[in-house]
Parts: sequence; structure tokens; C-alpha cells
Amino acid sequence: MKGLTIDYAVLLPALLPVAGLVVVLVADLVVPRGRRLPWAVAGLASLGSAAATLPGLALGGGSTRQSFCLTAGTAAGGSLPRVEGLPQVCFWQADALGSTLQLAAALSAVVCIALAWPRAGRRRPEGGTREPVEAVLLLAALAGTVVVAASRDVGTWLVALELATLPVIALVALSGRRSAAAGATQLLVTSLVSFALLVLGVALWFAATGSPFLTPDAALSSAGSFAATGGPSDVVLPSVSSGLVSLATVLVMAGVGFKLSLVPFHAWTPTAYAGSSVPVAAFLATVSKVAALAALLVVLRAVAVLGTPGVLAIAVLAALSMTLGNVMALRQDDVVRLLAWSTVAQAGWVVLPLVSISALGVAASATYLLTYVVATLVAFAVVAVTLRDQRAGGRTIAAYDGLWRRSPWRAGALVLALTSLAGLPPGVIGLVGKVTALRPVVAEGWVWLAVIAAVNAVIGVAVYLRWLRGVITEPEAPQPAVADGADKTGRGGVAVRRPVVVAGLALSAAVLVVVSVQPDLLLRLLG
Repeated sequence: MKGLTIDYAVLLPALLPVAGLVVVLVADLVVPRGRRLPWAVAGLASLGSAAATLPGLALGGGSTRQSFCLTAGTAAGGSLPRVEGLPQVCFWQADALGSTLQLAAALSAVVCIALAWPRAGRRRPEGGTREPVEAVLLLAALAGTVVVAASRDVGTWLVALELATLPVIALVALSGRRSAAAGATQLLVTSLVSFALLVLGVALWFAATGSPFLTPDAALSSAGSFAATGGPSDVVLPSVSSGLVSLATVLVMAGVGFKLSLVPFHAWTPTAYAGSSVPVAAFLATVSKVAALAALLVVLRAVAVLGTPGVLAIAVLAALSMTLGNVMALRQDDVVRLLAWSTVAQAGWVVLPLVSISALGVAASATYLLTYVVATLVAFAVVAVTLRDQRAGGRTIAAYDGLWRRSPWRAGALVLALTSLAGLPPGVIGLVGKVTALRPVVAEGWVWLAVIAAVNAVIGVAVYLRWLRGVITEPEAPQPAVADGADKTGRGGVAVRRPVVVAGLALSAAVLVVVSVQPDLLLRLLG
């Protein structure tokens, strides 16, 4: 198209996962029985995607890295509406906040790949295709997450968000557990409902603004676009248009609420987590949540310029999610289900600052999401390593009794992760995240919501200390007996030490230690 400019360097965070996906498919044709090669390629592609986001982290003062840009004249002369006051409109815009979300998604994918690393000494049976399929699905979901964080047109935004979601449904179904089918089915049904709400929201946005772009300029044009028709509706239609923008925002919030596990859209979460393998559950809890919030922030940053007042629906969803998530987490003995309900509660904290649809609310929400992602990733990594030691028994809280004696470094990582989620020292970054999340709420005068959040912060402490108490104070839990003739390959019930899995835990724990010691580093990354 004439006038279209593409900067491929800016697109590298998305292009590298796609390239890795293609390489995995080709490699599977050449080495059809390799088990580690697909995951190695996926890990390298994810690392490359993370590295490609680094130039965007230094952006400030509203600067963005842009690609797929059309000049205003080209946009006006073609099928796209002209955006007044801009020399060009861009489908891809990544600023410091967007690049940080992309980096978080890519690094989280690296850790999930490490946790899923296959055992040594075992080859896939002839015709088996599970590892390449899983690697391809993971890379596709990562590519969708990266794209949605930088997309600025409704078509790319919607397609990328679904690309970040649908492969994860297949990953849940492929987990091999009996409950995986139920979790995948629930996730698929809720995703279809979510997609319907998002499409309706996008349609209302286009009807209100006349623009396919999710930008502040398009939102501002909603008041003047109808007056340009020259009809007698110069006074009435602008207010109707603004109302449509507000309704579109609410529908997008509801659609993304399914993906964020907000109450009442959360029902799939405990079933899908419990039915998944630990690496897939970790991917659902981290990368998928980054995709959902990134999609929501694209819309909210566009409408913030209208000075939209606090949205009561967001306040209600945040309060319900925090309360129900914490209460249900208190009743769980399965640590994966506990982390699933923790996700519901933490989702309430993630959207809490968005009662202020402003730059302050957006930055606070992104800050809390990144805090949650790092801490949750460490918790899942500890669970994954523990399962290598104790098999199915590692999913119960009792399996972590005396962990401090068996593995001090693993216990230390779990303590840091759970105290970060609770907002207690030594998890300083969790405390910073909660204070940051409450600032916009107090600034907007939502006193009742701040009180509910404070009460839930106390309940959350009880949730995580219930798990930690045995880790620190209880005697070491007895290990299950090993059957006669069992070897150390994992077939006879004995744990298998996999350095790559341990490396995944070490990487995520190191990031959590850094941001806990220097919490201002995270704030600076977000610009």
C-alpha cells in the first residue's frame, strides 16, 4: 500500500515467536522423535522476544516505537477514515509501558518452558507429536500477547487477543489429566462469551468514533464526527456518541473480565488450573493475564483523554473478586487450586486502580500486575520442583511442611513469593504494589472501596501464611515409601532432578529478589 511504512526492528518481539513456531514445525519434520528440540527452540524464541523489547524500555515522555504507519493523506484517500491533526496513524505503537508488558510475557514464557522441560533418556513413541504441538501453541499465545500490547486498531487488537487465548485452551486439553477436558471446555465456553462481548464493544466503538483506531484522537473525535454531517443533530448526537464510547468500554471490561478471572466471570479458573499441568497453569496465571490487561489498557488509555469518571462496574468487580477469591483460597488444601483462587483475588487488585481511568490508574494497574506475575511464577515454579520430588503429593499444603529443612533455598523462594502476594516483608514489592494500587482509589474518593481492599489485604495475609506456617515451623513431612526395584528415572516413583526446571525457578526467584530489593526499578520500567 502506498504510504505504508514498516519498521521490522520494532516488530521483532512478535516476529521472533512466530519464527520460532515455524522452526519447531520444520524441525519436527526433520527430527520427528525429538522431545527436547521443540522446547529448546521455543525457549530461544522467547528469550529473543524478551531481548527485542529492551529498546522500548528506555522510552519516556510519551515516546513510542511505531510500525505499520499510514500517512494521514493515505488514510483519508483509502478505506480508512482520516484522523485529524495527525501526520500519520500507526497500527503498532509500543511505549515504555507496552514494552514492559511484552518483556514480562516473554520472560514468563521462558520460565514456563523451563518448567515443562522433558525428562532425559526417554524418546517419544513413533508418531507422537505432543511436544512440538505444545511448543507451537505456547509460541502462538506468546505472539498474540506481544501483539495485543502494541496494537492500536480494533482488528489487530481483537485477533491478537484471541490468538493469546485459544492456544492456551488446547494446552489445557493436552495436559493429560482426567480433569483437563472439563477445564478446557469451561475455558472454551467462557472464551466464546468473552469474544462476543468484545466484538460488540468494538462495534460500538466504531459506531461512536467512526474510526478503527484505539487512540485518544479517535476517542476525541467521537464528539465532533457526527456534527460534520451537517444535520440538525449537532447538539444531541455528540452526547449519544460519548455514551456509546462509555458502553463500549464497559463491554470490553466485561469481555476481558473472563480472561482476567474477575468475579463473576471466574468459574473456569479453578477447574482449568487443577486440570492443567503445572507449567500450563503457570502460563495461564501469568502470560494470559498479561495479555488480558494489556488489551484492556489499550482501550482505557484511549478513553482516558475524555476525562471519564470512575466506573462503578470496575469497583464492584474488584471488590467481589478480592473477597470471593480470598475466602475460597482459605478453604483449599490443593496448592494449585489455592493459587487459582489467589488469581481471582489478585485480579481484583489488578483492576482496582482502574476506577480512576487516568494515567495514574493505568500505571498502578500495570505495576500491580507485574508484581503479581513475578510472585505467582515463583510460587508455581516451587510447586513444579516439589512435584519432581514428591509426585502427586506435592500438590497438597502438607507436602511443604518442613520444606525449610529439606531445601532452604526453595523454601526461601516460596516465602518471598507468598509474602509478596500478601504484601508483607520480605516481599517488599508486594507491599509497594498494594500501596500503588490504592493511591488512585483514594485520589478518586472511593472510601468504601478502599476499606474493602484493606480488609481483603488482611484476609490475604491469612491465606498465604496458612501455607507458609508449615514451611517454616512444622517438622519435615514423611516421604512416601519407594517401591522395590524403583530407579531414578522417574518411572518407579523417585524424584528426577532436572537442571532446566531448577534453572526456571532460579531465574524467576532472581527477578523477584531484584524487584523486592529495588522496587523503584519496576516503576521506572513502566515510565
